[in-house]
Parts: sequence; structure tokens; C-alpha cells
Amino acid sequence: MPFLGQDWRSPGQSWVKTADGWKRFLDEKSGSFVSDLSSYCNKEVYDKENLFNSLNYDVAAKKRKKDMLNSKTKTQYFHQEKWIYVHKGSTKERHGYCTLGEAFNRLDFSTAILDSRRFNYVVRLLELIAKSQLTSLSGIAQKNFMNILEKVVLKVLEDQQNIRLIRELLQTLYTSLCTLVQRVGKSVLVGNINMWVYRMETILHWQQQLNNIQITRPAFKGLTFTDLPLCLQLNIMQRLSDGRDLVSLGQVAPDLHVLSEDRLLWKKLCQYHFSERQIRKRLILSDKGQLDWKKMYFKLVRCYPRKEQYGDTLQLCRHCHILSWKGTDHPCTANNPESCSVSLSPQDFINLFKF
Repeated sequence: MPFLGQDWRSPGQSWVKTADGWKRFLDEKSGSFVSDLSSYCNKEVYDKENLFNSLNYDVAAKKRKKDMLNSKTKTQYFHQEKWIYVHKGSTKERHGYCTLGEAFNRLDFSTAILDSRRFNYVVRLLELIAKSQLTSLSGIAQKNFMNILEKVVLKVLEDQQNIRLIRELLQTLYTSLCTLVQRVGKSVLVGNINMWVYRMETILHWQQQLNNIQITRPAFKGLTFTDLPLCLQLNIMQRLSDGRDLVSLGQVAPDLHVLSEDRLLWKKLCQYHFSERQIRKRLILSDKGQLDWKKMYFKLVRCYPRKEQYGDTLQLCRHCHILSWKGTDHPCTANNPESCSVSLSPQDFINLFKF
């Protein structure tokens, strides 16, 4: 370090051998140090802000990715059992009780949708749950609900059958989710809100796919429905339990349209679904002074529930309280197990778990 009176040179500078020169040197060096320190601090703050923003972005991205992964996962947490024991309270032998979500998880609904006799039953059950019971399911049961629904949609897209039925199911579910998502914090939809929004977008995508289905007529040169005698055509049409199917069938050909307007056909349809008392309350006369059974049917449908018909249903054994599909053997100790079994409609299945 130079002393006072000594010659001191820095690169590009020459200082006078006086105390004033030395003072000026210290002042310049001090100002340069403060400027460098301020620049360093500003850069450190900037780097910290960038690091913080980067971490926030990474965390948000990972969270979105995790939500999407959880939503898309096909892992199903149920056992697909053939029968389950339904207990509504704790006993010395059993602790706890069976809930709707537990029964939905454990019973084999995934295989049931592949059976044409059970398909409509499962779809109706999904619709009832979507209307009012979705929030009563656990998180795992809600995920399984969406997984089973996806299997149902894929099956319909593949075989191009029951399209209208699934459209109504998806619309019911979407309407319910719109209401529940708007009430965030008040409902019990388990999971992140982003996951449910993604599921709603998936439902819209499924609806679009169903709307884009174009059913192609098979290249079949044999006997068709219109080639049958009129009595056989009418006999087949009498086995349709939904009036909308009759209307759709009547739009295929002019001859079928005439058959679909048959008064006796619509009269039998009304008498199948509704009681005499209900029919008498909704009488409609045509211009000719006769009962217009077709208009009466659609008016009755808006006022009363139709009779449900399924090829196969769940049944409950009143002796041992075991729930299973029809034809499934279960360990029953009754002398005549068949006499103890009671068929359950989808609504009866849900009511079974209302305590």
C-alpha cells in the first residue's frame, strides 16, 4: 500500500504525491464499491424472483399433470365380487355398515355392462346416482363411477346400440356436475376442482362422439323387417316398450309409419306402463271423437314414471341379507333360497342404503 508522499499508479491513472490526491482516490474507490454492491444486490433479488417464479410454475405444472393423471387413470379400486353381505348396523359378529359407495365398489358392474340383459339396469342405476347420489359416494367410488361410465360409452361407440339411452345419461350427469361445481365448498365432490372440470370436458367430448355416429346399413341381401307379413311386423312392434322407438321406427318407411300410428298399439303401450286411474285422469280425444292413445301416452310419460323392465336385476336374499345378481349362487342357509330372494329395481338398490 503506498504511503503519503510516495508515487502510486493504478492502471491508466497517476496520482499526485499529496494528501488531497490520496483522499480523492479513496472517495472514488468507495463510490465504485457501493455501486458494485448495489448492482450485486439488485441482481441477487432478480435471481431470487426468477427462481421463485420458476418454482411456482413447476409446482403448478406438476399439480396439473398430477390432476390429469389421477383423472385419466384406469385403476379401479373394487373387488368385482359376485355377492356382498348388506349389513345396516354393527353387531357382535360384524362391525360397521355397508354404504352405497361400498356396494358400488365391490359388486361386479364392469362385467355386467357386457351382458345385454344387465346393460339397461346398470345404465339406469348410473343415471339415478348421477341425479342425486353422486355426492354420497366416496372418492374411490366417484372415480369408479367415471371409469364404469367410460366403459359404457366405449361399448356404445363400438356396437352403435342404445345411443339415445347414453345421451340422456351423459346429459343428466353433466347437468348435475354443473350444479355441484358451482357450489364448491358446499358439496362433497371429492378431489380437485380442476379434475372435475376435466371430467366435464370429457363428457362433452363423449356427447360429440355420440352425435357424430353414422349408422351404416349392413350389406345384407336376405329377408328384412319390411319383407315380413304385416301381422308379424305389428307383433314385433308390440314388444317395444318405449314410444320413442315406435316413432323412430315409423320414420324408416311409409308402410312402417302407417303401422306405428295404430291405435291398438298405443293403447296397449299405455295400459302396460300406467294404471287405469292414471289413464282416466289424462284422457285426450281426437278430432273424430276417439281416444288419442298416442298423445295420451306422451302426456302420461310427462306426469308419471314408466314401468321399468329389465332382462336381469340384482336381488336381495331376505334370509341372509346377501345382494347378488340373479342366478348367482351364494352361501344361503335357508331351505329354499329362491323363495327368499327379492328382485330390486335400480331405485330399490339405492333405497336399500338409506338409513
